[in-house]
Amino acid sequence: MSTATETQRDHSADLSDRLNWLRAGVLGANDGIVSVAATVVGVAAAVNDITPILLAGVAAVVGGAISMALGEYVSVSSAADSQRSLISRVSGLLRSDRGEANRQLVDTYLAQGLSRPTAELVAAELSDGNRSKVLLSQRYHLAEDEVLNPWHAAIASALSFLAGALLPFLTILLVPLPWRIPVTVLAVLVALALTGGLGAKLGDSPVRPAIIRVVFGGLLALAATYGIGALLGVVVG
Repeated sequence: MSTATETQRDHSADLSDRLNWLRAGVLGANDGIVSVAATVVGVAAAVNDITPILLAGVAAVVGGAISMALGEYVSVSSAADSQRSLISRVSGLLRSDRGEANRQLVDTYLAQGLSRPTAELVAAELSDGNRSKVLLSQRYHLAEDEVLNPWHAAIASALSFLAGALLPFLTILLVPLPWRIPVTVLAVLVALALTGGLGAKLGDSPVRPAIIRVVFGGLLALAATYGIGALLGVVVG
């Protein structure tokens, strides 16, 4: 394989990884928008005093960010443990049973369309270090230096949630009482349309259906919490 081809493939993999992270960030921001907006709108429907809205909003922002970070950390840690275990098994196989490792290499090349003589020749030419890399990348689609970092995932998830949560939180605090809920709802729906469209673009999927789904879902969440808040406000009041 030529150096230019390898460089092009590395750049493509790097771009794909960046897009995946950005798409995850957009989804995290979307979660922050919906969950915090639903909380503050529900409380604002029950009370006019800004203090309960502020307290509920802070709790929703902090609790949501920690929950997102913890969930992402646990999930990615499990995936990273599986990756390290696989790398260890491949390394152990190369040390303990070179014949089986060679058979797996040949089978991998056969599955890619090479003839058996060519597959056996290529497998025989590989050094031990390259055998490990080829088995991991071609058979298991994994590189030794690409083990997932749970801390990166947790921090990115928390930050993206906070970025989305700040919009409804600040809007409902800063807008005067008569316009507090309608302006917040409008701002949230516009933000959801933008994040839904951006997520669809990054995922190379149709934009309009994605926007409709996320806006409708957000509107449903806001309507539900507003209705519950208004009802509780009447009952308690």
